[in-house]
Amino acid sequence: MTTDPARIAGIDRRRLTGITARERRRYAALRPKSRAAAERGGTVFLNRVPMHWMRDWPMPFPLVVDRAEGAHLTDIDGFGIDDFCLGDTGSMFGHSPKPVARAIRAQARRGLTCMLPTEAAYEAGRLLTGVFGDYLWQIATTATDANRFALRVARAVTGRAKVLVFDGCYHGTVDDAMVTLNAGQTVNRPGLVGQVTDLSTLATAVQFNDLAGVETALAGGDIAAVLTEPVMTNSAMVLPGPGFHEGLRALTRRYGALLIVDETHTISSGYGGYTRRHGLDPDIFVVGKCIAGGMPAAVWGLAPPVADRFAACDAMRPPGHSGMGTTLSANPMQFACLAATLSEVMTPAAYARMEKRAARLEAGLAQAIARHAAPWHVLRVGARVEFVCAPGPLRNGAEAAAAHHPDAERALHLMLLNRGCLIAPFHNMMLVSPATKKRQVDRLIAAFDESLAELFAP
Repeated sequence: MTTDPARIAGIDRRRLTGITARERRRYAALRPKSRAAAERGGTVFLNRVPMHWMRDWPMPFPLVVDRAEGAHLTDIDGFGIDDFCLGDTGSMFGHSPKPVARAIRAQARRGLTCMLPTEAAYEAGRLLTGVFGDYLWQIATTATDANRFALRVARAVTGRAKVLVFDGCYHGTVDDAMVTLNAGQTVNRPGLVGQVTDLSTLATAVQFNDLAGVETALAGGDIAAVLTEPVMTNSAMVLPGPGFHEGLRALTRRYGALLIVDETHTISSGYGGYTRRHGLDPDIFVVGKCIAGGMPAAVWGLAPPVADRFAACDAMRPPGHSGMGTTLSANPMQFACLAATLSEVMTPAAYARMEKRAARLEAGLAQAIARHAAPWHVLRVGARVEFVCAPGPLRNGAEAAAAHHPDAERALHLMLLNRGCLIAPFHNMMLVSPATKKRQVDRLIAAFDESLAELFAP
């Protein structure tokens, strides 16, 4: 396919530059309090923001939030914003769900951390099994930690060193997953800070949907586990092809590798996640972000046969540090929020509301794309919707990377924000929560349609 240098994602480059400059001026003019706060913060925070990825937002300076409720934000300049980012899935069920807020208040009076279980811990474990399936659970603070610990278990029970990941994947800041394919070779991803290890000694990268490539890698006999999302979500969304997951499960069993399914984003798929909805059968199951209603928590569970194998390994381990666990993980506040979320927030009824609104959003965005003849596409995984600034569908991480057009995406994100709608900054992801109203969905569709009308004007 030929590329027109005068266009970005089908948009005239000069028009895009002018629109971007105008939208940045508009944002800055309307938010003097956010600008002042950012200037004050810039003197005390590294990189001028509390966390480095806050620089990835498209605005000239950060939006400073005063209040977040349901699916709505209010900034310190008094603007109301429909929130479809929802903490990049951390608040997928809305900001401060009432059952979780009640649990926080109650537990705060009874203690925050004590290195011992509460009754809520055992209740949360029972609920986890009821929602996600028959696993033996452990608690972490982030999905990064959960994935890291899962990989330790896989290496312990298989005696193998490497993990297979898919090019373009994201599993938090786990070193082993920070690899990419370059001319068919696994190499460190560019941009890593302070990276001194050749990560190809720990990981092998393969393209998503490439079962032949998976088999070639597994046949070498050094892969302890395949770590995968059911759907690639962190660049441009890539769906599994027909038979991919069945083939992946069969190959891992044939070659003695464990299958780790990371549902941290695909928990949007429905009650019990993609795994329950589509009948996957992983050896290790991981989920984080929204699992405790917005409080920092993640879980990882071992299928009983793997748990038995790990128990045998653990019994033979000499005394010393396991390399797993952190002091504040499995604290009483996490368990209180886990129990409240699993029993009262993450319900089949909530998912039904989310999917209904998300289907409306998907259809509205697709109609706008067609109306303006944009060479784009839109797709949905449960409550998660994403538009991709390229034709589709995409098959793997290499195609997802080629479909990423940062200049066009930043401009559109800012246009949507200036029209009262916030979407995720890293890609074009939108989430619909149980608190998201039909009118909010319709406002986002209208803002998207208005923005495309200008971007693709004749």
